[in-house]
Amino acid sequence: MSIRTPLMAAALLALALHAGAADLLDTVKQRGTLQVALEGTYPPFNYRENNQLAGFEVELANALAQKLGVKAVFSTSEWSSILAGLQAGKYDVVINQVGITDKRKETFDFSEPYTISSPQLIVRKDEKREFKSLADLKGRKLGVGQGTNFADLARAVGGIDVKTYPGAQEYLQDLALGRIDAALNDSLLIPYIVRQTRLPLKPGAPVGELEKSGIPFVKNNPRFKAAIDKALADLQADGSFAKISVKWFDRDVSKPPRAQ
Repeated sequence: MSIRTPLMAAALLALALHAGAADLLDTVKQRGTLQVALEGTYPPFNYRENNQLAGFEVELANALAQKLGVKAVFSTSEWSSILAGLQAGKYDVVINQVGITDKRKETFDFSEPYTISSPQLIVRKDEKREFKSLADLKGRKLGVGQGTNFADLARAVGGIDVKTYPGAQEYLQDLALGRIDAALNDSLLIPYIVRQTRLPLKPGAPVGELEKSGIPFVKNNPRFKAAIDKALADLQADGSFAKISVKWFDRDVSKPPRAQ
């Protein structure tokens, strides 16, 4: 005869429930859709064009869903609540430049990274000086967005005359006119914003630490993680990922940024 304590019984019940729980992959396959959340207001990653969702991550989500044999269905959410919605089960994944951090990994599992970026300088097309690091800008003027981590990064170096602006358009205009010596933004955004503004500017040197973004989903879905990682790997192997990436960013964003 065996004796079971309430604690032992609870543990056995939890094991039984876990063993019988469906992996997220089963749910997605049975439903026939991958429910994807994104902001829809973050070009060129995801935004609305002619009332339709467009952008790099929209195309990536559609390609991933196709590899899984299902269709991507999109929901839009403000950044402030998007991860809470994922935790609450409102959607399967978030594909919205979610940085892979130790803190977030306490709550979610992540796919392998699909973008790698870093802070990067922007300079004039005719710039002859070599700014290889933020330290090279000591005694010079650097434009950044107001309230961004780029401003904090530049100020931490010391000796840089950091000029803050409401947005990229304003500091890029001043850079083109020679009022500042360089500007600083995310390496993934720079080709897009330079192309959009049509100013005589070019990407400069990457500076700061590399940052990796992946696709978060609810923990304890190992088969789903394996399927998502395989789908990403397949897209990279057959050239589909690079094609989508070059369309939006002029390079393969799954690889570390380099100065252009």
